[in-house]
Amino acid sequence: MKSEFFRGRRSIATVALVAALAVTGFYGLRAADNQAPTVKTALRSEAAAGRGYSAVVKRVVPAVVNISTSKMVKQTAMDMPEGADPLFRQFFGGENGGRQFNTPHQRNEKALGSGVIISPQGYILTNNHVVDGATVVTVTLHDKREFKARVVGTDPRTDVAVLKIEGSNFPTLTLADSSKVEVGDIVLAIGNPFGVGQTVTAGIVSATGRGNLGIEQVEDFIQTDAPINPGNSGGALVDDEGHLIGINTAILAGNSGGNQGIGFAVPINMARHDMDEIVAHGKVEHGYLGILPQDVTPALAKAFNSKETNGALVGQITPDSPAAHSSLKQGDIIVAVNGQPITDASQLRTKIGMMDPNQTVTLKVLRNGGTEDVKITLGEYPTKQERASVEKSNSDSSLQGVNVESLTPETAQELKLPATTKGVVVSEVDPSSHAADVGLRPGDVIQQVNHQTVTNMREYTQAVSASKKDDSVLLLVDRNGNTLFLAV
Repeated sequence: MKSEFFRGRRSIATVALVAALAVTGFYGLRAADNQAPTVKTALRSEAAAGRGYSAVVKRVVPAVVNISTSKMVKQTAMDMPEGADPLFRQFFGGENGGRQFNTPHQRNEKALGSGVIISPQGYILTNNHVVDGATVVTVTLHDKREFKARVVGTDPRTDVAVLKIEGSNFPTLTLADSSKVEVGDIVLAIGNPFGVGQTVTAGIVSATGRGNLGIEQVEDFIQTDAPINPGNSGGALVDDEGHLIGINTAILAGNSGGNQGIGFAVPINMARHDMDEIVAHGKVEHGYLGILPQDVTPALAKAFNSKETNGALVGQITPDSPAAHSSLKQGDIIVAVNGQPITDASQLRTKIGMMDPNQTVTLKVLRNGGTEDVKITLGEYPTKQERASVEKSNSDSSLQGVNVESLTPETAQELKLPATTKGVVVSEVDPSSHAADVGLRPGDVIQQVNHQTVTNMREYTQAVSASKKDDSVLLLVDRNGNTLFLAV
């Protein structure tokens, strides 16, 4: 589950919205990719005649489903209302995404979202945040049939999840090639906004390749002005022929929290990759370079003797990473990956993230006014490694109720910490815990536990495991670049 801390920092993506899919893949999913006989001419003639897109909608809506989830959560006085889209919780109090430091109590939280059937065998694509942490997932079809769904797998980095319901001959959507989507194309968004029931809205593609939004770790969004609202998460974004082009995932919301005409969808090509990986392996493995890239401004281009601002500047190389074991250097400007041009840091992150670990890539870099080729064998992107064992260790110590994550270069940049900062970052603190009482906060970087230096999750787990439940734990914490001790 995305931590409250990181969710609270993603203010641009205040409400997530939609996803839908007909995805190819394994175990019978290829049937969903068969192209139906084209109805392009008939549909566009109907639209031109003033009858709108009713024929498209009639074909598409049976494959778009409503998703309701249930999970036990600790609720405080200003928690989000029941039935809201999961990411809508950001509007309800607290700078940490809705967390108020009051005495919590357990409650059964219900939420609503949308999804798309992508194979006749009952595979459904939706957003990760729709089902994140859910203990019960119920899918309601357009014909009112209800099914209990199983979560096959998720990819938090792209906010994609795959569900499975039992049955056969389910209606599906046909996939488009999202690389061919152009600005100005007409699109329809279908989902269940605010739980009012299945709703269709129309608009155009406002932009493609949107990144650097801070919504997800891997971003290559289709932007649209088709009205989408809380509850649309996991629903379908289709073209004017009814082919699936994206998974609507977030909107830029104003003070009202509603639609502002700026919505973002995960391209279907990216979602297709995730779907195949999840169905085949149960998870998505992302390629990993081990650098902190940044955009090339005119001033940086001049400083590095580059005549162009295209590319991604290598601002930092993570120790013991694939990049660290290559000839790549800090200050290099990556302008191409396997011969494909790179325009900015976001595009580089997306391109590498959608590659497989152990794949060898050739980077074209600008260095000292010239160009060089650097070959690197990618690693697997670090996950929230040892999270379960950390939580288990915490349960037997004074740090019960504290969740931490690896301090990646991206997280350090988000927290505005020096690149040399070491430790583990606090992602969540139970407001009823001893740690909360002494002032430990999400975003704090724990650098020592009982005078033992911790630089990664393994060292943190070992240090915490060595302490007992009734013993005080002394933490050295970096907060906003300043260090302080906390005795828990």
